Amino acid sequence: MGGVSKEREISLRTGTAISGAMERKGYKVLRLDVKDENFIKTLLTTKVDAAFLALHGRYGEDGTIQGLLEWFKIPYTGSSVKASAICFDKVATKVFLSHAGMVTPAYRVFNQGEDLKSFVANFDLHFPVIVKPNSEGSTIGISRVFEKGELEGALNEALQYDKVILVEQYIQGREVTVGVLEGQALPVIEVRPKGGFYDFASKYTKGATEYLVPAPLDVALTQKLQRLGEKAFQSLECQGAVRADFMINSNNEPYFLEVNTIPGMTETSLLPKAAQALGISFEDLCETILKGAALKS
Repeated sequence: MGGVSKEREISLRTGTAISGAMERKGYKVLRLDVKDENFIKTLLTTKVDAAFLALHGRYGEDGTIQGLLEWFKIPYTGSSVKASAICFDKVATKVFLSHAGMVTPAYRVFNQGEDLKSFVANFDLHFPVIVKPNSEGSTIGISRVFEKGELEGALNEALQYDKVILVEQYIQGREVTVGVLEGQALPVIEVRPKGGFYDFASKYTKGATEYLVPAPLDVALTQKLQRLGEKAFQSLECQGAVRADFMINSNNEPYFLEVNTIPGMTETSLLPKAAQALGISFEDLCETILKGAALKS
């Protein structure tokens, strides 16, 4: 938990919630902040039966910590090094799942070092578009751009967080998320930000966003979204619990956005909300994820 990414505070909240749930279940828990200079020493000198990963963002969701635990032969929750690395790279995920037949919004990629003004001048997607760092979470550095004159500023903002920037066609419609637990889709959640755009403030400001569980969708669309969530999980070879995000346009057509392999796990986060709709308590959800801990290589 914790770490050094932009999502450190969210990670600490997730780790605190999970460790509390595990203790209530009777497990002996050691809380480890990977920012601690003694982290590696503690990991090597303590008998660890399994590592429950609550490390969001860089070094946690990108395969880094997974690789370390594989090297030390410590079973861990969630996806493998490979699956984590692919899913944390938004462009790689889109390419991968497009080949698997899933529909994603049209996009362009800007790499640091390219001619920014030339990229803007030759930009050919219709506005509005979404500009976001390729490898960040929690909607960090994300902007919604309505006209070409705003694009350069949005790219410069995103470049503060990553060297690769994804510029994606904005899909006007409803935003939903599908939690997948051990390959099985949970109830769909609709995300309704009161400000109209689900950015960092909307995500983490109390009362700024309404979450509808289960989402008020017809049965056919609900089932389609759940199948797509499961397909993303299987195609990317994910394990444990993930969350797949989608936009639904005015024709009720879903567009895949991204997969989060270590979704927020506070008691008010989206994955626990979806599990709760099935009668799965937060403690039972955490225990189910823990029981899936394993070495993947």
